[in-house]
Amino acid sequence: MDDETWQAEQFERQRPQLHAVAYRMLGSLSEAEDAVQETWLRLSRSNDDAIGNLGGWLTTVVGRVCIDMLRARQARREDYVGTWLPEPIVSVEDSDGPEQQTLLADSVGLALLVVLETLTPSERLAFVLHDMFAVPFEEIASMLERTPAAARQLASRARRRVQGSATVPDTDLATQRKVVAAFLAASRAGDFDALVAVLDPDVVFRVDTGSHPRPVPALLTGAVDVARQVAVQGPRFAQHCRPALVNGTAGIVARTSAGLIAVAGLTVIEDRIATIDLILDPDKLHNLVLVD
Repeated sequence: MDDETWQAEQFERQRPQLHAVAYRMLGSLSEAEDAVQETWLRLSRSNDDAIGNLGGWLTTVVGRVCIDMLRARQARREDYVGTWLPEPIVSVEDSDGPEQQTLLADSVGLALLVVLETLTPSERLAFVLHDMFAVPFEEIASMLERTPAAARQLASRARRRVQGSATVPDTDLATQRKVVAAFLAASRAGDFDALVAVLDPDVVFRVDTGSHPRPVPALLTGAVDVARQVAVQGPRFAQHCRPALVNGTAGIVARTSAGLIAVAGLTVIEDRIATIDLILDPDKLHNLVLVD
């Protein structure tokens, strides 16, 4: 086996891990794939003899690539009309088979990705690599050109932000689906009281329309305001909806004869919906990967 073939095989073994890191860093499947591809290009131009730990080297490179991409895309957000939401991972299969359980275990919820988006690129890198992938602070520090103590502080700040938000759903998928089903039934009926009953009093409703203006609020908070909005818009919209797994938790997809028109990720905490992340951006929906 020649060196080039060996290098390609080793990279492919690391690809799932690299893609997982990049998706958590970027909240975008397409950008994550771009980051992984850039990492491969840098590996192909590198000196193999200078790489002692290939896995660590690749993680370092993809982390640095993601930081550069996070910084570069900030200007593009000026075109956004609503709230920016991550690109979701959606499964339309209703069974509880092993594939679904794997998806549930491997996914990170939309609500968490939204919170990660509020962090600085350095905070996000420190939190994602340390708290999600157990990368030592010594290695993270070298990526950020800071001391291990400074990297630890970045992760700590990020952790406090995450822990202060509704990002961890109930672990029982059956319970999640029951709550989402009740929400859909109340939405189809336009039943305000039933909607309030299934929503957390402090529910947060975010809408991503991309650069395409829509007559919907970008952000609503509180069960009364969210229920009022859904009770008015819900009966017409909900007839196109069906349950799905969105980033490993119970969610909703909406389809018409024209195709996919919406994806909603819901965070169910203590049998009530704490966050609703509704993606209407046709650009994201057009590129969406559906797992059957």
